[in-house]
Amino acid sequence: MGDMQILPGSRHRPPLKRPIWIISLVSLVCLFLVCAYIYPPQGSAACYVFSSRGCKVLTNWLPPSPTRELSDEEIASQVVIRDILSNPPVQSKNPKIAFMFLTPSSLPFEKLWDMFFRGHDGKFSVYVHASKGKPVHVSRYFLNRDIRSDEVVWGKISMVDAEKRLLAHALQDTDNQHFVLLSESCVPLHNFDYIYNYLMHANMSFVDCFLDPGPHGNGRYSEHMLPEVEKKDFRKGAQWFSMRRQHALIVMADSLYYSRFRDYCKPGFES
Repeated sequence: MGDMQILPGSRHRPPLKRPIWIISLVSLVCLFLVCAYIYPPQGSAACYVFSSRGCKVLTNWLPPSPTRELSDEEIASQVVIRDILSNPPVQSKNPKIAFMFLTPSSLPFEKLWDMFFRGHDGKFSVYVHASKGKPVHVSRYFLNRDIRSDEVVWGKISMVDAEKRLLAHALQDTDNQHFVLLSESCVPLHNFDYIYNYLMHANMSFVDCFLDPGPHGNGRYSEHMLPEVEKKDFRKGAQWFSMRRQHALIVMADSLYYSRFRDYCKPGFES
């Protein structure tokens, strides 16, 4: 027996206790996260912990996404616009409103406009673009106020060309400080003094702009207008406007955006 080696028997181990406290903790954390997802915190302090639909704090201190590199034409356009806006408008001792009529021929409400202008000589100028025929005028305020005109087709760039033609003539008079584009069917709804004082003291332009998902709106957008005109910025608007002199100068100075719309923003049957 002296040569025999007795191996120790296996020790008896007590059964492990189930980690109930760990399971409970994990369950509570999961429940908390589910509730936080379903009911996202709205307070600004909570945004540092959760990313929720109502939180914008974190995104506010993120650096802005890098913008694309501008083309040479865009840089030149921005320089011109910035220079026009940074310079004070031409001061006039006798500021006037330029009323620019875009019409096929004669103005059906010319007598009404005559009553509107009467007694306010020196405070307004009149310009008429008649695209289909020489108009017959019945008011002295419209005599010899016709400019050289070309054919205008609805929805085509010829409408913009006629508008710019009117602006070019009206801008030659440095007393003209506000420019109003009107059609043959427009009529004044207030007296002259009301409109004159409102526009001269408004210090802003009024231009129509809205999102139109239809064929005559976004349906006319073309990717050929990229990168200068992105679809997210594409809008439609009625042509009629009231514009300050500085903004009218920007319209006349632009060639970049005009060319994009001339070449690619066409009616559906021409696209």
